[in-house]
Amino acid sequence: MEAASASSPSAPVPSSSASDPKLRLLKEIRSYEIAIGELSNLPASRNVYQKNGNLFFRTTIQKTTSSEQKQLHSAKAQLQKLNSQ
Repeated sequence: MEAASASSPSAPVPSSSASDPKLRLLKEIRSYEIAIGELSNLPASRNVYQKNGNLFFRTTIQKTTSSEQKQLHSAKAQLQKLNSQ
């Protein structure tokens, strides 16, 4: 069954976003911004799960927000580097 679904004409075809690093970075940046916004709306006493590799770890909102902000700053720096070229 898997082979039939993989060869169907409606299967997603890799678009130019896979080859365009700027578009990929913009999507990542937007994803980090959304995650930070969602985390800011949770109660401070709540624990969350953060993905690290293929595993999820239980942690605090503050640690997860800090990690997401670091990733956001890193992605923005990469985008700025690409734009300056």
